[in-house]
Formats: sequence, C-alpha cells, structure tokens
Amino acid sequence: MPKRILQGTVTSDKNEQTVTVLVERRFTHPMMKKTVRFTKKYRAHDPENRFKVGDQIRIEECAPISKTKRWRVVTEASA
Repeated sequence: MPKRILQGTVTSDKNEQTVTVLVERRFTHPMMKKTVRFTKKYRAHDPENRFKVGDQIRIEECAPISKTKRWRVVTEASA
C-alpha cells in the first residue's frame, strides 16, 4: 500500500523535533453544490528543526514515532 503524502502549513514548532501541520481539504458537497473546507492537524517528525510557523511543507505517513506522531516531514512544498 503506498504511503499518503499531504501538503499543509506549519502552525506550531514549539516542541523539539516536532511540527504541527494544518492540512486543508476542499470538496464540493454532493447535494448543496457548495465548496466545503475541512481542516485537520497532524503532528510530524522534523529531526533537524528546519521548519518554522507559516512554512508550506509536505508530510508522509510512517511507522509510529511516538504516541501522537505517525507522519514525517518530506520536503518544503513548492509554490
């Protein structure tokens, strides 16, 4: 099974080697035909503490690193 890759914005970098990433999903509601925004926060492993609040990054699924971390930072998202 391929690993999922998501793109989002760093909302917190206060913890050591961890960033909190806000991922937004947009889709059209099947009945109302209105665009719906759905957001979710993920905690990702950032071993070098490279990324700061506001950075656009990509995260990838991985084996559990801690109680809450199941994602790893892949790269900075291109514009």
